[in-house]
Amino acid sequence: QVQLVESGGGLVQPGGSLRLSCAASRSIFNFYDMNWYRQAPGKQRELVATITSDDSANYGDSAKGRFTINRDNAKNTVYLQMNSLKPDDTAVYYCNAHLGFRNYWGQGTQVTVSS
Repeated sequence: QVQLVESGGGLVQPGGSLRLSCAASRSIFNFYDMNWYRQAPGKQRELVATITSDDSANYGDSAKGRFTINRDNAKNTVYLQMNSLKPDDTAVYYCNAHLGFRNYWGQGTQVTVSS
């Protein structure tokens, strides 16, 4: 079992930045592909960014050019740096760890972009 704990959410003004963190409970973290998803009220969960076990990153269309995902295997932690935030980025952001049939989720952290 892998436990994931997100942090770093909050209220930010449009154009601002936030850095989300997701800490994993097990040292085998470096074998997992790590993902950030988000879900806004009334909308489906959306893939924001992915970083594979070999450090290859990919982004959803909404994140390209504004968000950066990276991982620190020594700290069992994945990060999502979010810049130029917009009101449409308001959502609960979830961390996900995936390896084969193993799929684990964090509890989510709220990000609200509002003036």
